[in-house]
Amino acid sequence: MLVSHSPAAVAVSFDEPNLVSAAGLVPVMRLAEAAGLQTLADEHLSVPTDKGANAGLKLAALVAGMVAGADSIDDMALLRHGGMKKLFKVCYAPSTLGSFLRAFAFGHVRQLDAVAARFLANLAARAPLLGNPEEGDFVFVDVDDTIVEVHGYAKQGSGYGYSGVRGLNALLATATTKDTAPVVLAQRLRKGAANSSRGASRLVADALSALRRTGTAGRVLVRADSAFYGHPAVSAARAAGAEVSVTVRLDPAVRRAVSSIPAEAWTTIEYTDAVFDEAAGAWVSRAEVAEVPFTAFASRKKAERVSGRLVVRRIPELNPKVPDGQGTLFEIHRHHAFFTTVSAEDLGTVAADATHRAHAVIEQVHADLKDSALAHLPSGKFAANSAWLVAAVMAFNLARAAGTLAGTAFARARTGTIRRKLVSVPARIASSARKIRLRLPETWPWQAAWEKLFTTAHAPPATA
Repeated sequence: MLVSHSPAAVAVSFDEPNLVSAAGLVPVMRLAEAAGLQTLADEHLSVPTDKGANAGLKLAALVAGMVAGADSIDDMALLRHGGMKKLFKVCYAPSTLGSFLRAFAFGHVRQLDAVAARFLANLAARAPLLGNPEEGDFVFVDVDDTIVEVHGYAKQGSGYGYSGVRGLNALLATATTKDTAPVVLAQRLRKGAANSSRGASRLVADALSALRRTGTAGRVLVRADSAFYGHPAVSAARAAGAEVSVTVRLDPAVRRAVSSIPAEAWTTIEYTDAVFDEAAGAWVSRAEVAEVPFTAFASRKKAERVSGRLVVRRIPELNPKVPDGQGTLFEIHRHHAFFTTVSAEDLGTVAADATHRAHAVIEQVHADLKDSALAHLPSGKFAANSAWLVAAVMAFNLARAAGTLAGTAFARARTGTIRRKLVSVPARIASSARKIRLRLPETWPWQAAWEKLFTTAHAPPATA
C-alpha cells in the first residue's frame, strides 16, 4: 500500500480522549462477568489485604490485558489509554497489578486454580466449548509440559530442563473433542529442572475434576507421552473413571511383547508419503501397526497392575546398522508403542494409533500461550509467575469462549486470530441520552462475527 499524502501533509497528535484500541474487550469482559470471574476471585482468594484488596477486579484486569495481547506487567498499561475509563469501572496501573501478583504465596495460587476451574465450568455453561459429544464419543484429555524460557538468575526456580533451555516448567492438561478446539482444564508451574512426571497424578485428578464440573458427556480418554507412563498418573486417571492412552518406553518387558507379535499381524496404515491403492483397497505405506495384550506395572502388587493393550507402530530404520537380511527386529525397524485401556471393540488397532497420535494437539496450545501471555514470566518470584500462568490460562479459555460465540469461523481459531479480528478493534466513544455508543470502523471484515459476540454477551438474563 502507498500513503496517499505527502509527508508534509500528515501530522499526528495523541490527544483524543474518546478513542479505544480494543473495543472487543467490552463483550469479552461482559462474558467474563457473566461467568463470575470477579465474584469467584473475591470468594476464593485470600491474598493479604494490603495487596489483595479488590482481588476480583485486579484479576479481571490481568485477564483483560492478556486477552488484549499483554505479555508482561508493563503491557497492562494498554488498559489505561483513551476512553477506557469510560468503558470500565477501574483501570489499574501496571505497578498495582504487579504488587498484587507478588503478594501471592503457594496457597493463594492453589486458590486461583480453584477459581480457574469454576470459571471454565461457568464459561462452558454459556458457550459450547466442548460441543455436545454423544454418550459413546470420547472427550480427550491431553497432558504434557513445556519449558517457558527465561533469562538470568533472578527468576526463582529457573533451571535447565530436558530441552537444554533455561526456564520454568509449565504442566498443562487440555480437553478437546472431535468437533472442538482445546481448552485448558488444569495447569501447574514447576521449577525448570523438574521431571516431567512430577505432580502429574495431582494434575490429572484436578483436570478430570474440572472436566466433570463442565457437565460434558462422553467417555474420557487421557493421552500422554512416555514421560507420564507411570503408576501414579495412570492410576489417578483410572480412579477417576477415565481410560488411558500413554506412550511407553522400550524397556525389556515392552521389547518382549513387541517381539511376540507374529509377522502376519502387522497392518499397513496411512502415514507420511502413504499412497492409497484403490484396486487393493489398502494403503501402500512404510508404516505398520499391530497390537498385543499387555499388563502395565507387572512388577507391582497385583491390585496395582493395569491390564490393556500394547499398540505398536513400526517404520523402517532409515540408517540400518547391519547389512540387508542380517538385522534383528529392532535393528531394521523403529518402534513406537503406547499402552491403552480402551477395548478393541471401541477403538481398533488402526483407529487407536491415529487417536493416540492426535495427542499432539496440546502442542498447539503451548504455542498459542507462548504467542500471547506466556511469552514471558514477568516476575522474579515463583509464586507470582505461577499466578501469572493461571491468569494466562483463564484468558485463553475466555478467548476460546468468545470465539465460539462469534460463530463457526472463530470456533477453532487461535487466540491470536481472535484477538486481531474481534478484540483489537478500534472504536470512538460517543454519548447520547445517557447511552454509550461505540463507533467502529466502517466495512470491518469481521463485523458480523463481532456483532454476534456483542449481542450474545449483552443478552438479558434468562427468565427464572
